[in-house]
Amino acid sequence: MKREEVSDYGYEMEKFNMENGYRKFGLRDKIGYLFGDFGNDFTFILSSSFLLKFYTDVMGVSAAVVGFVMMFARFVDAFTDIAMGRICDQSRGTAAGKFKPWILRMCVPVVVSSFLIYQSGLRDAPMWLKIAYLFVTYILWGSVFYTSINIPYGSMASAISQEPSDRQSLSTFRSIGGALAGVIIGAGIPILAYDNVNGNTVLNGGRFTLIAGALSLLALGCYLLCYFLVTERVRPGEDTEARKENSILKMFRNAIRNRALISIIAASVMMLLAQLTMQSMANYVYPNFYQNTAAQSASMVVMLIGMFAAAAVAKPLATRFGKAEISVVANLLACAINVLLFFWRPENVWIYVLIQAVSWFGLGIFSMVNWALITDVIDYSEIKNGIREDGSVYALYSFARKVGQAASAGLSGALLSMIGYTQDTAFDTKVVNGIYDISLLLPAIGFLLLGLILWFWYPLHRKEVEKNVEILRNKREETNRKE
Repeated sequence: MKREEVSDYGYEMEKFNMENGYRKFGLRDKIGYLFGDFGNDFTFILSSSFLLKFYTDVMGVSAAVVGFVMMFARFVDAFTDIAMGRICDQSRGTAAGKFKPWILRMCVPVVVSSFLIYQSGLRDAPMWLKIAYLFVTYILWGSVFYTSINIPYGSMASAISQEPSDRQSLSTFRSIGGALAGVIIGAGIPILAYDNVNGNTVLNGGRFTLIAGALSLLALGCYLLCYFLVTERVRPGEDTEARKENSILKMFRNAIRNRALISIIAASVMMLLAQLTMQSMANYVYPNFYQNTAAQSASMVVMLIGMFAAAAVAKPLATRFGKAEISVVANLLACAINVLLFFWRPENVWIYVLIQAVSWFGLGIFSMVNWALITDVIDYSEIKNGIREDGSVYALYSFARKVGQAASAGLSGALLSMIGYTQDTAFDTKVVNGIYDISLLLPAIGFLLLGLILWFWYPLHRKEVEKNVEILRNKREETNRKE
């Protein structure tokens, strides 16, 4: 079969794949996929961790207003995420694949729009203009350009390999990529972007803008490495007519009836509520409560150590006990650590850092298997609905993650306003104690609910996953024999 004769993204492509052969799945794919989330999180973690801090402390915008803008953007995502998922599912594959070309198309818009958000030169502009500028640039970055690259990137995991062990490796490497970006941002920015003014630690707006530009350039390089290193080799071929008949309404009806998808969406909201609250509130706990940004930088290095420890044990534990099962234990551990710190309130910041590292280890276990869980859900959906919708399922999942991001930002912003946090009260005793409470109670609640959801609601525990993989393997083999 000649390449130019391959016109439909169906079993013709599967046959072409078998006859001509793609490079075998290996370390190159894992490294390439790592760089994809490395690039994603240079802008995503910058936003989730520092957007609230930048606009409250540099631009002088109320925390409640910033939180509202971030929450409103999630309503926009309800349309853009689903639309991008449908575009991916309905499109035909190219020689590079179905999902990978979007990374090349959208990498420049996403990094430019991220940089535009953090323009400290507008700090003296009228308040209405600063809020409008935040609204427009944040929507463009998160709801339009980031969506158009993140949905294809996440969906691509199931097209790189159909083997569960390979997908678990991709999930682990993706999580490591995100963790590396988190450490660079979380450890580097406190060292480079803060000044000591009258004995207080404050964010330098001009320097932060330059840092945002540098992170955008790093993200661009990571996206290009992902594109050139990864190979899409799994080309499932559902009936094209079935795809056309599968309307958005039908997709939502299938989703509502899909227990695995709805429960993993709920779990993801809780995970992001916990994780992003920890990340964003660290920008207040260390500079304001402990007044020690060096400890904040060190905490990110300790977090990376915890994440690598989690990466080392996640795959063997998941193979033996199941991905969902080990995630339950890990999140209950993280919950317990946050509750302990809330009541203990150690005066020594380094004790706080070391104990918090255990919480990051618990979160790390779930992070390492998180993306493999969603590929299990995609398989489950194919068996349940008779059609494979990698893009649509991942889009719904991505939207849920953004809801979690918004919930974290919205609640954190609202609670900061409730305790009276402003530029003028940032170091008052009552305010800094309130900061400490928020930074631990919200994550503890999120971790607890996440563990309960995965144990009592999420249906794809180890035996069910193994059964589904075998069903789909037999389905593919039967179709290949017919071809």
